[in-house]
Amino acid sequence: MRRVVCPGSFDPVTNGHLDIVSRASRLFDEVVVAVMINKTKQGLFTVDERIEMLEEVTKEYGNVKIDKWHGLLVDFCRQNDIPMIVKGLRAVSDYEYELQMAQMNHRMAGVETMFMSTNPLYSYLSSSLMKEIVKYGGDVSGLIPEAVHARLAERLQET
Repeated sequence: MRRVVCPGSFDPVTNGHLDIVSRASRLFDEVVVAVMINKTKQGLFTVDERIEMLEEVTKEYGNVKIDKWHGLLVDFCRQNDIPMIVKGLRAVSDYEYELQMAQMNHRMAGVETMFMSTNPLYSYLSSSLMKEIVKYGGDVSGLIPEAVHARLAERLQET
């Protein structure tokens, strides 16, 4: 079975994230979307809320599984017998950072990294940008899933 992991914070998930997950689901037998836990950062959504949203927006894919992890991604890969990481690249600046991570992951555990260029429709998206726009009443329709948009707007009204 060909397995791959798509890691990220997904705070919240965007259509750019889903584009990469969707494309990976057509190439691999199983795609594990790993919500990475960074205890030094306070997310807008809890890890469990992110997992709920991801489960909702990926339910149409029969081969996508959602999980969470705190620690090194290569340890997650080892523990789950996943030989490859899939990452979306939006710009050259992403590549410079991600290449260094890919080389270190390969050095540490022999884990390969496959880069997918982001669909140009979503190349400028980031979770941070979506939060900022919604916070000030901007329209992000078509950039994040509707269910996520509703939760994001509700959460930002609370803060």
